[in-house]
Amino acid sequence: MSPSEISLPATGIVLAATPLGNIGDASPRLRDALGRADVVAAEDTRRTRNLAAALGVELGGRVVSNFDHNEDKRVSELVAEARRGLVLVVSDAGMPLVSDPGHALVTAAHDAGVPVTCLPGPSAVTTALALSGLNVGHFIFDGFAPRKAGPRRAWLESLVGQSRAVCFFESPHRIGATLRDAAEVLGADRRAAVCRELTKEYEEVRRGKLGELAEWAAEGLRGEITVVVEGGTQPQAAPEDLVGLVLARVDEGERLKDAVKDVARAHGVKTGDLYDEALLGRGGDS
Repeated sequence: MSPSEISLPATGIVLAATPLGNIGDASPRLRDALGRADVVAAEDTRRTRNLAAALGVELGGRVVSNFDHNEDKRVSELVAEARRGLVLVVSDAGMPLVSDPGHALVTAAHDAGVPVTCLPGPSAVTTALALSGLNVGHFIFDGFAPRKAGPRRAWLESLVGQSRAVCFFESPHRIGATLRDAAEVLGADRRAAVCRELTKEYEEVRRGKLGELAEWAAEGLRGEITVVVEGGTQPQAAPEDLVGLVLARVDEGERLKDAVKDVARAHGVKTGDLYDEALLGRGGDS
């Protein structure tokens, strides 16, 4: 028996990182787990079967789907399976739970006293951070950027004074709009890196200022995208300089008072002062 086989438990939940794109990044422990698991809970069963075939591994147990829309229904079944055998949890690429399914199952397993362990490996987050060439000694991960313009700008406004680097995922067809909003809210000179198709044949890491990156990605990009934005410092904003941010949120349907409160908090100005300036900007209508 190999050392990797010995390290796998007989029962419980095992979370396993899968390759982002390069099949050579699959660990020996992942190969063993795919062959030994009694149940493989996969985000996409077809992709997991293809992965096993590419690795030359014969799946030894049942393969069941476990994705965002059915995970809650799967939890009790998988926890029960994990009491008597090995349940392997995998996502399409990278580490389960990191903007992927698995959270509900792991929470239920802990609550039920069922062992949970992890087979570490590929992660788009840490790979992008390492490749970014930015100051990422301290960072936060924010999952996917909000889809709609209003919530997206509100999220970006919360990062204005964030001193840690922020890493997030974005879709190919929204990346241009997100970078444009980021340049407007965080400043066109703030440094960032756009990482595309990590570990794959057409891997690309584009570093630069947000303004430059927004122009480069204006027409959209292809592939899976991870973005890293370097941390900033809290600016000494004047209330009158923030009126545009407030009114943009109001135009998206947000109440003026709510928009003022959030923007004032994010930029460290007095709510009353910003409200007065926003009223002037709207011509005095509240």
